Amino acid sequence: MSQNNHVKIEVADPSALGLLGLAIVTFVASANKFGIVSGVSLVIPWAIFLGAFVQLIACLNDIKHGNVFGTTAFGGYAFFWFGMAMGWMIQLGVFGETMKAAADPKAFGFVFLGYLIFTLYMTIGSIETNKTLLIIFILIDFLFIGLALSSFGIAYHYTHMLAAISELLIALMSFYGSAANVLNKTFGREFLPLGKPLGIFRNSERNNIQLDKSPISVEIFNK
Repeated sequence: MSQNNHVKIEVADPSALGLLGLAIVTFVASANKFGIVSGVSLVIPWAIFLGAFVQLIACLNDIKHGNVFGTTAFGGYAFFWFGMAMGWMIQLGVFGETMKAAADPKAFGFVFLGYLIFTLYMTIGSIETNKTLLIIFILIDFLFIGLALSSFGIAYHYTHMLAAISELLIALMSFYGSAANVLNKTFGREFLPLGKPLGIFRNSERNNIQLDKSPISVEIFNK
């Protein structure tokens, strides 16, 4: 006699959690850039747990949705924050004085240039998600421009301030995006508008790649 076990798993949209992680880490990091918080010692925990692990969790859940955009965005920035946290720890001497003495801060500049390239094509993709995400990605572009130029010592005061302002605005917009995803899902209606896709590159009514999705049901059968 055979027995069928039917397990139904619902995978929720991870956008609210991922944007919360981005909001917290950029909020704390911007305070450091403005000089309100001195040093990066107490930025590191938020970089690891909110910037990195939370966005990685969002990435892994977006994989289950088959969402290439969300997976790449959350995953890419999760590993950025892992890298930044380790870079800061090297500079603080956590891994020994030899590594600290050999650390060249200009290496960060090339990382920021690489992530600027990454963010530019993600910005193009965000055009067909929603306007909130589009604004966030445009602000991240300016953040990496400011970070890259300031790391190479180019107009340091102005580019450092550009990075600080951009990062603060990213935090505020990410808080809004997280709140909209939570409240819209909770209330079952558009409580806070995210803004429709621009629809420039394709029909936004078809095969939409928004991070704002309904839960996915995964059905597993054991016979």
